[in-house]
Amino acid sequence: MPFLPGDSVTLSTGIQMPVIANGSWAPPTGNARAEVKNWTLTAFKAGYRHIDTAQVYGTEKSVGLALKESGLKREDVFITTKLPCNLSDESLSNLGFDYVDLYLIHCPQCVDKDVSGKIKAVTSPTFVEVWAEIENIFEQKKAKAIGVSNFSIKNLEILLKTAKVVPAVNQVELHPYLAQNDLREYCKGKGIVIEAYTPSGYSKVRNDPVIVEIAQKRKATPNQVILSWHLARETVIVPKSENEGRQKENLDLPVLTEDEVKQIDALDHGERICNKPDEHGMLWGWTMEQLGW
Repeated sequence: MPFLPGDSVTLSTGIQMPVIANGSWAPPTGNARAEVKNWTLTAFKAGYRHIDTAQVYGTEKSVGLALKESGLKREDVFITTKLPCNLSDESLSNLGFDYVDLYLIHCPQCVDKDVSGKIKAVTSPTFVEVWAEIENIFEQKKAKAIGVSNFSIKNLEILLKTAKVVPAVNQVELHPYLAQNDLREYCKGKGIVIEAYTPSGYSKVRNDPVIVEIAQKRKATPNQVILSWHLARETVIVPKSENEGRQKENLDLPVLTEDEVKQIDALDHGERICNKPDEHGMLWGWTMEQLGW
């Protein structure tokens, strides 16, 4: 059954995760990151009960402050955050919480910076070793569910050889130009929920003639049409909006027909827009082969 905007999905640990989150990425400046508190408050007012953040975003403190000022109970809001590639775990301190609802490994490679400040991957610890530490956090009840982000089938296969706990979620770039069908089917077979970041594909996908035509017919925005496509495919989504009006729009979505879903399905051509390799074929210090992309 397709998801509806107010729905939640049951994760493998038994907890309920709302299928639409508001993201909290902000540019790396103090003012921009501090402003996250204000638009997280408007998201709560609009009806969001799932907020996605990450330590590397530098916005965990703002999310924590927003929840405290919102008047909502901690248990009524689902908070996702992520362990950064440099493995500095400060999330609970930043948020001011005793636990997070979902804790993800942000990417499979561990990275550092060389003397010039350029990001490079390091060989130790491996994501298998990091996952063992994430499992300890889960056992200590500091996270109600644990998962991964940016993991391919290749790296999930490696992880699952030794994992005591199967990841509850895999958060990946996913939009009509990058439908990730093989990964979706693999994760479904393992009981791993797929969650999409960059769900609209930015203006590049929003301006696609097929999307625009359906939006005009539906009297909706292209963004609403794309988000509806995700829900029709039972994908959890993390759109990010700082604007209260657009935040409300992202929760007010049409239900697409089967034909409309198929039209959008046909746009898939495996194009990464948010995270794509550099001129050397590298991303965050790894080759596409290492990432399994």
